[in-house]
Amino acid sequence: MDILHGTGVALVTPFAADFSIDYAAWHRLLDHCLEGGVEYLVINGTTGESPTVTAPERAELLRTAKAHVAGRVPIMYGIGGNDTAAVAEQFRTVDLQGVFAVLSASPAYNKPSPAGLVAHYQHLADASPVPLVLYNVPGRTSSNLSADTTLRLARHHNIVGIKEASGNLEQCLAIGALKPAGFALLSGDDMMTPALIATAGAVGAISVMANAWPRRFSDMTRAALASDFALARRLLFQLLPLNPLMYEESNPVGVKAALAALGVCEPTVRLPLVEATPGLQDRIQKLL
Repeated sequence: MDILHGTGVALVTPFAADFSIDYAAWHRLLDHCLEGGVEYLVINGTTGESPTVTAPERAELLRTAKAHVAGRVPIMYGIGGNDTAAVAEQFRTVDLQGVFAVLSASPAYNKPSPAGLVAHYQHLADASPVPLVLYNVPGRTSSNLSADTTLRLARHHNIVGIKEASGNLEQCLAIGALKPAGFALLSGDDMMTPALIATAGAVGAISVMANAWPRRFSDMTRAALASDFALARRLLFQLLPLNPLMYEESNPVGVKAALAALGVCEPTVRLPLVEATPGLQDRIQKLL
């Protein structure tokens, strides 16, 4: 799916100090990423704190983003959960007009078997009116979409790619070696993006860091896709010291602290997350 080539940014959800959604900051964030040259936007992913954003809030975020972006780049939307039937119901209730694909993380906590993961995703793919992108993030879900499971799901006509955040290069290589034509391998680990493009045939990334540094990250990804790995490495090495700070106190705490330092949005997150400690904010500010 060519539309997945390049950088997708897993957008944060900006909150005001009272924890309400800050729509002025939402528009600033959208413009910040668009001006940074990202290829597409991902709304309501886990970086957007989707578990603590209500259904009416999610609908309004999507509606206002569609209006503000006005077709300048494609929009992907996150729909996931650990109740397959409830997730499938969202495909009937969410306004997906103007959304080119849905990103769906594997069920968390249930720890389904490979057969359960296949049945879950096939059910969602059958229910979805738009193409489905798998999201494998074992560190959060406690289950892994193995290469064999991914390749089995890749045969479904409505499953078009995977955001791979396992950190397992051998697993990504196995997917890249055997995936069907048109099935997109996407890096879900920002720092592995050039490596996965070079070795596993990845076509891009869905990035956390691109919230704050969209130009640098998208330039890095495009350089790698153009086989200019000298430039891709230089840009990667510039981002490298910042990357661990993004996750030190959980995602999106770090990247929201960076966005606050850049004047895009407040560092506010919703409980059970808490905003970055002064020490972390100071180290991010110094690197900026």
